[in-house]
Amino acid sequence: MFKNIEVTQELLDYIYDHSSSLHPIQKEIMKYNKTLGDIQRMQISETQALFLQFLIKINNVNSCLEIGTFTGFSALSMALALPIDGKLVAIDKDKKIIDMAKSFFKKAEMENKISTIIDDAKQSLKSLLKSNSVFDLIFIDADKSNYINYFEFAIKLVKRNGIIIFDNVLWQGDVAKKEIVDNQTEEMRKFNSHIKNDKKTEKTILPLGDGLTICRKL
Repeated sequence: MFKNIEVTQELLDYIYDHSSSLHPIQKEIMKYNKTLGDIQRMQISETQALFLQFLIKINNVNSCLEIGTFTGFSALSMALALPIDGKLVAIDKDKKIIDMAKSFFKKAEMENKISTIIDDAKQSLKSLLKSNSVFDLIFIDADKSNYINYFEFAIKLVKRNGIIIFDNVLWQGDVAKKEIVDNQTEEMRKFNSHIKNDKKTEKTILPLGDGLTICRKL
């Protein structure tokens, strides 16, 4: 059996140095997030951002939905990879944080591609279903206790062969440690089991950042 290498910060820095460069506004968002203290962990990693951009480009994705936007790093990353006529809808209930994200979108001249919804995610998803919205790719990085609910909405909102992606599914590795039984870890284990047993998708987990589950709708 092949053994995966240990991903140290030194190795991550090497990877960043030998990958495509980020857009200046992506870098500006990362710099801003470092001033926010512990909540900066809500931002996806640089490798995750580059991976999302590759997925969008190689799959000719034209429309994206994001649930959980924070300061806009992931939304901007995806928008930058979309074609000129591509569209992204970003949902977050925090107006203050969305206003900050929108300021970055404007700086990057991506505001024409990105529309924002400031509301409860489940209510917003119900509205999108009622309007018969369909997306090529859905990225979910919001409250983990609702991941199963978000998946059930997403499977109806994504086109056939479309992609649904969830962040934080490895929960800093705690999901694999049987001795850890706190509520949040158990919620993530429950979600991972739900996805594993789902028959509407094929899926895999990639150990990028805090773990990404990639689903393709069958």
